[in-house]
Order: sequence, then C-alpha cells, then structure tokens
Amino acid sequence: MRERLAALFADEGDARAAARSSRPPAHHVAVRIRLDPGSRTPVSVQLREALAARIASGRLAPQERLPPVRELAERLGLAPNTVAKAYRELESTGLLVGRGRLGTFVADEVPAVTHDRDASLAAAARAFVRRARQLHVPTERALEAVREALSHRSSR
Repeated sequence: MRERLAALFADEGDARAAARSSRPPAHHVAVRIRLDPGSRTPVSVQLREALAARIASGRLAPQERLPPVRELAERLGLAPNTVAKAYRELESTGLLVGRGRLGTFVADEVPAVTHDRDASLAAAARAFVRRARQLHVPTERALEAVREALSHRSSR
C-alpha cells in the first residue's frame, strides 16, 4: 500500500504555485495531507475528512480561501471531480461556502458537534499560542488580542 504525501496549500512565497496559477498566491499556511490510494476508503472521503479535521482544529480558519478545485486536484494528483465532490459534501455540512468565481471558503461559523466543541476550542487555542510564541508576543498582549477579538461582533 503506497501512501502519497502532498502539499495541500502553498506558502505565500511558493513560486512554483504562483507560476502555475495566474492568480496571486493565497495567504495559506502550509498544510500537508496523506492520501492513501490503496485504502478501501475512497480518496474523496479521505480528502473530505482531512479538510474537516483541519477546520475543526482551527488550522483552516473561518473565511480562509481554499485552492480552486483544478489546482488542488493537480497538486494531489486527483481528478477534479474527486476534489469537487469533497468540496460539495463539506458545503452541504456547512463547513465550506462556495462563492462562485470568488472561490470556496471556510464558513464564518462552523457547526460544532457538542462533544467536539471543547476539543476544537482547545486545538484552536494551542494553534493561537504557537503562533503568538513564534511572533514573540508577551502573554498579556496575546490575551488582550483574544479579548479584543471576542468583543468584536463584526468578526463573526
């Protein structure tokens, strides 16, 4: 059984991705996903579950733009219909929002399953703390940023 490891989203500075696309590079963090073509689980389901997990954990943030279907299909070595199917299924669950030619985005408000809510919140908090530490932000300033974000209703 051969596993395939492919880059899902390009770094902002990824010149190869920019060269393949006439669009400016997206502002995404690098996310890797494992797809196992030898698995009994269809690749579209593997992709859907991987994206859903990244949304639930906060690694894909609300309003973050996903790559176009064809671009992601090319990067992962999949048929465009396979990626489109995963996107459609995530749209039907409310995790993604299609905005026509503007692209596909992570929903502003992600429906949370009650038992997953605490785990998702903890994962998002850990991701925030990692980023704050990378930026060398003092704890009090990081907490202040969280309070500011929570107080802004327009950010929802």
